Amino acid sequence: MTTHSTQSAIPIHGESLEYLAFTLGHEEYGVSIQKVQELRGYDAVTHIANAPEFIKGVVNLRGIIVPIIDMRIKFNLGTPTYDQFTVVVILNINNRVVGMVVDSVSDVITLTPEQIKPAPEMGGAVDTNYLVGLGTVDERMLILVDIDRLMSSNEMGLIQQHAA
Repeated sequence: MTTHSTQSAIPIHGESLEYLAFTLGHEEYGVSIQKVQELRGYDAVTHIANAPEFIKGVVNLRGIIVPIIDMRIKFNLGTPTYDQFTVVVILNINNRVVGMVVDSVSDVITLTPEQIKPAPEMGGAVDTNYLVGLGTVDERMLILVDIDRLMSSNEMGLIQQHAA
């Protein structure tokens, strides 16, 4: 298994890692629980002019201006709907606080290295650079997102620009 230069979410040497499982559309995803600061319901956001569509806006979270990103829009998974199940996952990534809108959150799953398979090549349909791999637990399969890579990409630099 390859390792990344960032403090990656790939377990090494038999250690288990915990992932917060969330849904987007019909798929289940996972993000390292170490990056999760808190979970919140979806509230109204302050929209920012000329921001990319996936940046829903910003919220004031205890004095910190937090950009809110809709992952369904980011991953081209159709038009998002916001209801009582919609959750904003507040993440702390490289000392930046970012909110990630997901359809729902289910639970925290512990995965061992043996339960994580490399992400298959998708032929450009999906950018696999942002994926840690696929985690399997019984009949469940989680698409594990390397949130550090996703949120430190050039595109995400726009978030900071528009939130400032």
